[in-house]
Amino acid sequence: MPDSPTLPTGDNAAYRAPTPTRTPPEGAHALVVGATGITGSALIDELVEAGWRTTGLSRRSLDIPGAGHVAADLTSLDSLQSALDGLQPTHVFITAWSRQETEAENVRVNGGMVRDLLAVLGPQGSLRHVTLVTGFKHYLGPFEAYGIGELPDTPFLEDAERRPVENFYYAQEDELTAAAAAHGFSWSVHRASTVFGHVVGNAMNMASTLGAYAAIVKATDRPFLFPGSQVAWNGVVDITDAELLADHQLWAATTPQAADTEFNIVDGDLVRWRRLWPQLAEYFGVRAEGPGETPVPLEEQMVGAEAVWEKLVAEHDLAEPDLSRVASWWHTDSDLGRETEVFGDMTRSRVAGFTGWVNTTGSLLDMLGRYRADRILP
Repeated sequence: MPDSPTLPTGDNAAYRAPTPTRTPPEGAHALVVGATGITGSALIDELVEAGWRTTGLSRRSLDIPGAGHVAADLTSLDSLQSALDGLQPTHVFITAWSRQETEAENVRVNGGMVRDLLAVLGPQGSLRHVTLVTGFKHYLGPFEAYGIGELPDTPFLEDAERRPVENFYYAQEDELTAAAAAHGFSWSVHRASTVFGHVVGNAMNMASTLGAYAAIVKATDRPFLFPGSQVAWNGVVDITDAELLADHQLWAATTPQAADTEFNIVDGDLVRWRRLWPQLAEYFGVRAEGPGETPVPLEEQMVGAEAVWEKLVAEHDLAEPDLSRVASWWHTDSDLGRETEVFGDMTRSRVAGFTGWVNTTGSLLDMLGRYRADRILP
């Protein structure tokens, strides 16, 4: 594994502020909705380490020592009623969403998931705080109108007016605040930028996607071509580390001055892909190449890449043979193809007392090293 001369890997703690232990309040029981995702899995790790009674909700099984599990279909009220009967969590962390064909369907399905979940849990009388993870599509617009039209100025501020388009994030927030008013719990919304985390099988994981892309172009003797736009290459952008996002949610759930508030959550630094891309190329031992006048998306570059991945799995004894569980070309294309700078302001969190930060480049390289150690990447 090559080491960067300026950004050594191996000790993730060197790239983040010390994380306080978020001691559970008396009688606390945390329910993480979307427990196997990039955000939910990091949150469960932190909850268990801090000593919380923790239950994960997901369709797939959960194998994290110290955490319980309930299986449920978030799109089915009957399934939720059956799975959650008598659970009585005190703190709920909603980190799940379900991608649909149209934004109208996204609104119906994802807004309905929050509404039905809280319609089941609210009457149980145990809820103290509910967090909801959304993202910067709150400011940029949904996939159907992504980055189109007049956008809020950067850095994005939490009190920016909603854009005049359908957006399932708006629907989810509205369902959350309505349920809080009806059942008497506090809430917080956590708007993340692109999330980097250590998980397999997530549709939003750029870190493992770029690692798989680098491995494939190396195996086929091709350049590590930046697939996105000139604007994304030259502009500044911020990232959200999944562990930092987990701590931000726990902070809000246990801090009275954070109640009933929307927050941006980003690492706290800014990066430019034109600076980061050559560092990633050096790390992987590939030839970096910047973008052309027209983006060449990963979905286009990686047609037929499954056969190359199959050979890499055999050569390196990799643990995940299914490339689609390691790489999510479409989602990374949407992030790197933006025609606008994207970064958010963290002042609201700082004023309320949150002090976490992460060095994006260092934590990304450390994360890639963990993927290699786990034999997810060659």
